Formats: sequence, structure tokens, C-alpha cells
Amino acid sequence: MWVAVVCGLIIYKLFKCFFYDDDTMDLEYSDTNALFSVADRLKKLYGGNVYLGLRIPDADSGSRQSIDIVLVTKGELVVASVKNFSGLVSVSTGGDWVCERPGRHRVKNRPDPVVEARKQASILESYLAQRGVTLPEGYISCKVILPNPKLCVFSETSFPSEVITYEQWVQLKPSSRSMLSGWMKSAFRSEKKEMQESGHQNLDFILSTAPIWDRLELKGSKYILGEFLEFKGKQEDVLALRNIRRSKVSRMTIQRTSMFGLAPSRLQVLFAERDYRTEGGSTSEWKEVNVRSSTEVLFQPEGSSKVRKFRLSSVLSLTLSA
Repeated sequence: MWVAVVCGLIIYKLFKCFFYDDDTMDLEYSDTNALFSVADRLKKLYGGNVYLGLRIPDADSGSRQSIDIVLVTKGELVVASVKNFSGLVSVSTGGDWVCERPGRHRVKNRPDPVVEARKQASILESYLAQRGVTLPEGYISCKVILPNPKLCVFSETSFPSEVITYEQWVQLKPSSRSMLSGWMKSAFRSEKKEMQESGHQNLDFILSTAPIWDRLELKGSKYILGEFLEFKGKQEDVLALRNIRRSKVSRMTIQRTSMFGLAPSRLQVLFAERDYRTEGGSTSEWKEVNVRSSTEVLFQPEGSSKVRKFRLSSVLSLTLSA
């Protein structure tokens, strides 16, 4: 029996080494995927423009503040913090959130997400003011969205009005085109002023050119936010990809051809150099290089000290911040 178990473990390790591209199997995608899912639904519900994974410079601390989502419509700007919490969540007397997962005997105290979201909104407003955009009174607000269906709260009334629980989240209807008609109503004053069209265009331009986390899109609708570091592989492949760096390229995509579902030995990498003569350094005239599918992308996920390696055969696209 023990011989069979040992043989099974050896076969499993060999299978993992040869058939799994990289260490994506042990990486949690749920938080980032929840972020993209929320951003997509906000866009469908309210229209406007959605900016995801911003890194806004904070003049006071000299660092950058991560902001999950910024939604801009003609009537408002919403800073949304997405918390993919699961299990039982309550608010302590000190204001921290207590997250408990039944059956696992794990209890975590987390800083109040509402306080964090308010700080993010304040930093963003200061950043916009420094770049020449003054928001009308009541135009900006913040929300904390809890989209995980496995979340259970003891009492919704114990949370501030900025918090959107899962039950409230799923009740939103696509017909609610105005933020004021739904869960955002309490966040605004009735006398708030509308932003002029020119100011609104300038606001969208600033947010579209603001620093963001690099974005890695993988097979299976998986996303990772973080920082792209470099390519690793055969020297000729690394040299072929030498022009793909943030100062020159904003996005690359992978084109693959395969037979009978087998991974190709070489891949087509498409990219375009930034054109700084246009707004946002947009790209044009896609270029192509061919490299081995075993070439790796070194990427450090947001909030992690560990550098991850991903084979190009598992990558769909890479978006780089300027």
C-alpha cells in the first residue's frame, strides 16, 4: 500500500512539473477577479468610465495610494473599495472589522475599510486639485463593496452607510442608471453642483493617464495586479522582447496556434510602442516577435513580497503603467 502511495506522489509531482506552466496553481485569484467583476457590473449599471487599480501619489506621505475602482459619471465620482471577505463579519467596539471563518477557528481583525476608503477619496481629490481639477461640492464619495456570496454579517445596521453588503449588491438593477436612485443616494447632498463638460473631460483625461498597477491577464479569466519586472528565458528570446518595457510599450498580447489542444513550442507576441504625441501615450502599428512558449514573465503581485514566474503559454496579455 505504501509503495502505491509513494508512486502516486511521484507521478503527481512529475505531472505537475511537465503539464502545469508555472506556479499559478497556488496563487489566489479570487480577490483580483472580484475586483474586475465589480468594475464590470458598475460599468453596466451606471455607464460612465471605470478606472481600476490606480496608484495615486500622496503628497503627504510621499508614497502611492492604491485605489481599487474609480467610477466617473456625469453626476458623480465614486471611489469604491472592494473587499472580498467571506465568513462571519462584525464590527468591534474599536471600529475594526472582525472576520471569522466557521470551522477553521480563524479570526482576523482588519482595519476599518470605510476609514481607508475615505482616506483614498481625500488623496484622490487632492491629486486632482494639483492637476487643475476642482470637484464640485458633494461630487466625490466613497463606498466599500462586499461582493462575496459566502459573506455573512450579523447586522447590516451595524455598518456605516458607505458599506454595500452582498445582499444589497445583488439587488441592484441595470435600470438604475442614476447613482442617486440606488445605494449611492445617501452619500450625496441634494444641492450638489454638476461639473462642466470641459471639466468632466479633463477629469477623465487625468484619470486615464494616472499611474496604475501593471495588469497580467492569464488563461481561465484570471487577472493579477502588481509590477512587471522582466522576461526570463533563452537569450535570443529575451533580446527579441527587449523593447517591451513600460517606457515604450503600454500593452502586449499573445497570439498562439495549437493543434489538438497542445501548447505550441513558439508564440507570437504582439505589442505597440507608446505614441506620446497623443493623449495617454496611446499605441498604434502593432509589431510582432516570435519567442519560445517556455519564456517566462517575472511579476510581483500587489501586496506580495514574492516574485512569481508565468510562462508565456499561460499569458493572454500584459498591460504596463507609464
